[in-house]
Amino acid sequence: MLVVDKKILQTLEFSKIVNKLSQHAATSLGKAVAEAVHPSSDLETVKLTLQATDEAYKADRLKGNAPFGGIVNIRPALLRSIIGGTLNPAELLEIAETIRGSRRVKRHVLQLHDDDPVPMLADMAQQLTEHKVLEDAILACIDEQAEVMDSASAQLASIRRELRGGESRVREKLEQMVRSSSVQKMLQDAIVTIRNDRYVIPVKQEYRSHFGGIVHDQSGSGATLFIEPEAIVAMNNKLRELRLAETREIEKILQMLTAQTSEYADDLQLDLEVLGVLDFAFAKGRLAHQMGATQPRMNDRGYLKLRRGRHPLIAREKVVPTDVELGNSYSTIIVTGPNTGGKTVSLKTVGLLSLMAMSGMFIPAEDDSQMCVFDAIYADIGDEQSIEQNLSTFSSHLTNIIRILGNMTPKSLVLLDELGAGTDPAEGSALAIAILEHMHKLGCRIIATTHYSELKAYAYNRKGIINASMEFDVQTLSPTYRLLIGVPGRSNAFAIAERLGLQRSIIDVARGEVSEEDMRVENMIASLEENRLTAEAERKTAETLRREVEELRAHHEAERDKFDQQRDKLMIKAQEEARDTIAKARKDAEQIITDLRRLAMEEGASVKEHKLIEARRKLDEATPEVKKSKTGKPKNATKPQRIEPGDEVMVYSLGQRGHVIEISGNDAQVQLGILKMKVSVGDLELVKRAETAKTQQPKLAASLKRTRDENVRMELDLRGANLEEAIVEVDRFLDESFLAGLGQVYIIHGKGTGVLRTGISEFLRRHKHVKTYRLGNYGEGGAGVTVAEMH
Repeated sequence: MLVVDKKILQTLEFSKIVNKLSQHAATSLGKAVAEAVHPSSDLETVKLTLQATDEAYKADRLKGNAPFGGIVNIRPALLRSIIGGTLNPAELLEIAETIRGSRRVKRHVLQLHDDDPVPMLADMAQQLTEHKVLEDAILACIDEQAEVMDSASAQLASIRRELRGGESRVREKLEQMVRSSSVQKMLQDAIVTIRNDRYVIPVKQEYRSHFGGIVHDQSGSGATLFIEPEAIVAMNNKLRELRLAETREIEKILQMLTAQTSEYADDLQLDLEVLGVLDFAFAKGRLAHQMGATQPRMNDRGYLKLRRGRHPLIAREKVVPTDVELGNSYSTIIVTGPNTGGKTVSLKTVGLLSLMAMSGMFIPAEDDSQMCVFDAIYADIGDEQSIEQNLSTFSSHLTNIIRILGNMTPKSLVLLDELGAGTDPAEGSALAIAILEHMHKLGCRIIATTHYSELKAYAYNRKGIINASMEFDVQTLSPTYRLLIGVPGRSNAFAIAERLGLQRSIIDVARGEVSEEDMRVENMIASLEENRLTAEAERKTAETLRREVEELRAHHEAERDKFDQQRDKLMIKAQEEARDTIAKARKDAEQIITDLRRLAMEEGASVKEHKLIEARRKLDEATPEVKKSKTGKPKNATKPQRIEPGDEVMVYSLGQRGHVIEISGNDAQVQLGILKMKVSVGDLELVKRAETAKTQQPKLAASLKRTRDENVRMELDLRGANLEEAIVEVDRFLDESFLAGLGQVYIIHGKGTGVLRTGISEFLRRHKHVKTYRLGNYGEGGAGVTVAEMH
């Protein structure tokens, strides 16, 4: 645990950050964890808490807020259940809602972990139990209004049915009375009301004797008596008995649920702790989003590097970012300069961001900022004058410093504001130098502000100590609130006086009063500042050039992406053209095959050789040339391959497989189903060698015999045919489809009465060439088509 007292936390305004953090918690459990947060001096602990914040930050960005709704602090109810008390319906409902909320959080985190790993949050969520049995038991008895439902038990349901019936009878009896004209004149109002859980009517005082029964109440004036007529006393007594029975039954149900809750009390208490830590982590993530904060890199080497760090309690549009590096080439920074320049704000920024980082929070600074884990942070900031203790400003500051000197270690961070102020300048500056020298020798990290010019020379001559100042714009006579490391502050008094119009002669006299050594220091500072401004201008020029180069590179990359997109579009267009060409070739090939089949039928089961030659010539002419610029060329076109007779090949121009019959030069004769084609060897790609493919080669038929005119296509239209004719046609169609190597065929039989469809399905079930069959899907013809898959 970090050594830092409450006074320093208050001085650095850490409590305001904690308050902001607790406001982002979704549950009272998370708020309690946030309010108890304390910086840690253990590096590994800090790294783990920052990792949890980082995961929650990422989870919040990707999936939004975690579902903590319904989760409340049920610890008091759990404790009462353990000691044997009976929980009321509202408490039991809160327990059920908390169990449900815990389950939602667990599933949310684990689902997030599956999509984008968050191991720490997932490990915590995995610890959450899911006591759905208890949740269901409570919700089966208690409704959303925290009322015990009739369905909680059969006995309660029976009692309430009888109770409602009894109440209905009592009201009906009384309403008959108040509707009677003879009775109405005796009533203050013709209504039925309730007093002491018993039904009564409002009777005028003077008619009291006309009613028997019991008086339960009277109006403020005494003019109206609320009487329970004797006629319904017995009925009301019965209702009272039923209500007592109802209360006893409800008590029994609540005791049962309380006993069931006590069995899970230990698990539920652990769940509450885990839920509080998870809510706390998500609160830190949401605070980081609000502040525009980043995760700092942590070390325990005493090295601190803030890149454009901002004070988190100053509006982003007003705060001036601070760049600070401490603990590398120097361990002490002495900030000089006039008041209202922002020295104290810079001091507080370093201290507060250190506390935030060591508490596992992101800090409002740019990426790659580094923060250190200190074993203690000490601060002496502001006017600590105490009238009650009769201490002056100097005495109060010195008391704090003495306490710091007695407790600090080499791993401490010390923040000193206006060191040595409140006493004689000569003595104050000498004391300030002595204090800084002692602290610096110890090796701790120090940032101190001062008005004394003597400390500028001290810092200039000492190794490991560096000057710094708050920038001041002489032209506008106002501070810029920028911290400048390496440049001591100037008084700027003469420059300001001159800008305001003080006579030059008076200024010259004043300069003469300043010692030569002081003037040399001022001139040195002026020279350093001039060099800094020059370097700053050059840096801005370099930054401008860098941005221009980046813009040119971005433009070049955009042009390259545009070129790549155009190239891809052209390639896609070329592929589409190739597909269109191949589709046309296939259509022409189908027409040629149809003509061949028609010729076979006309020639009486055989085709004349000269007609086959003519058909083959047409098929060759329909084969498109594969252009090398298209993407449809063979995959191994760049790799020469040897194709031999008997090999199984892919004909790319047709998109079909076949077997090589013979090769002549650059041409090959290929068997495609029942057809022979002459194609270029360059249009072929080897699929299987003859040794593995020969057993799969179909026997080549010399002739084709048919008894009727039909085409071996992928569909057979049987609409209008009877079942016997259809079976013959289907058998022939399946044989020819098998020879043609078709994998799937369509048999169109129409919907009709279903006789044709049933008969064909039965035939297909037994056919040797059919692997499976089914009715057509949407877009295939539905129940009017049967689709058969071939072996």
